[in-house]
Order: sequence, then structure tokens, then C-alpha cells
Amino acid sequence: MSEEHRVAARHRVLKGAKIEFGGGAIDCTIRNLSDTGAALDVTSPVGIPTEFTLVAEGFHKPCRVVWRKEKRIGVTFDNS
Repeated sequence: MSEEHRVAARHRVLKGAKIEFGGGAIDCTIRNLSDTGAALDVTSPVGIPTEFTLVAEGFHKPCRVVWRKEKRIGVTFDNS
């Protein structure tokens, strides 16, 4: 049995995006994506706030960080 805890299946992608917050922006790469969240590759998770807007081509979603690793963060989309 798989240890899969995700609500929705994630699809592998490799798309350039930006983490936007408080007038600033950090480049990132979307590694995988689902209807409910994503994993993002970042140069460093330091300085990235808990809540931000993920912006890519045709894509503009409010996010909340749910986990952080050395060069990757996991986010859930905030649909409130």
C-alpha cells in the first residue's frame, strides 16, 4: 500500500514561475502540480513567507507553504 497522502494526483511539470509577496518576487520552478498544491524548486527557502502568490503563464494562485526542504518547498493553494 502506498504512503500517498495527497488529496489530488500531482502531475510532473517543469515550468518557470515567480513567488510574489509584499512587492518582491523570487524566481522558482514548478516541479509538480495538482488542483490543490504544488512543489516548487527554489534557490533557497530562506526569506520566502508562509503565504504568497504563485505566478506563471496563465496562472495566478494564492499559496500557503506546508513544508520546506533545502531547495524545495511544498505549497497548498489557498482557495478561501
